[in-house]
Amino acid sequence: MTASVPPQTAVSPEDPGPPEDRRRVVRRRALTLLIIVLLIGVPAGYLVISAAQSRASGKDKEQKYSARGLTIDWPAKVQRRVYDVPIPHPSNQVAYYETNNWRTSRLYVQFQTTHDGLDTFLRDIGVSRDQLKKDDITISDRDRNIVGWKFSGPGARLGGYWGLSNKEKNPKPSQDIVVNTQNPRYPMVYVVSRTVP
Repeated sequence: MTASVPPQTAVSPEDPGPPEDRRRVVRRRALTLLIIVLLIGVPAGYLVISAAQSRASGKDKEQKYSARGLTIDWPAKVQRRVYDVPIPHPSNQVAYYETNNWRTSRLYVQFQTTHDGLDTFLRDIGVSRDQLKKDDITISDRDRNIVGWKFSGPGARLGGYWGLSNKEKNPKPSQDIVVNTQNPRYPMVYVVSRTVP
């Protein structure tokens, strides 16, 4: 005896089948909406947060590099090495300012140290105290105006300023140095170091 197969009816492409349950339709639409939010909303939110952080970082850098005048802090070790300004220990009242352009980069540094510290500093850049000349203000008016250094007042009247220029061939930096010896124990040193990029 052969099993009879029930006759099959052809399903028409226009026949959608039984109507979908309302809860199932709502769940499917909610899932579709969640996927769209995740695919579009998360990257968009990330871009907004990233742009805000980048903008804040740019403002910080702009403020730092557009500041006029000295920053009361030690220059970074790499700056001291590039500009050949080996600030001795102990030193206090350390401040610096850096300018860069396509022709010349400059590092302005001031610090107060001991007489041994001054000798160490001068020796480390390749000069000696004997090369300092009394009343020789080697730092130009232009450079003094940039950072607000004024070599006048009691130190100038007492002959307490000594200067020298340490000229080097490129790419080595050259320094203009002024030392205020008005304080007999702790000389104040002012340096402008120039390098050509």
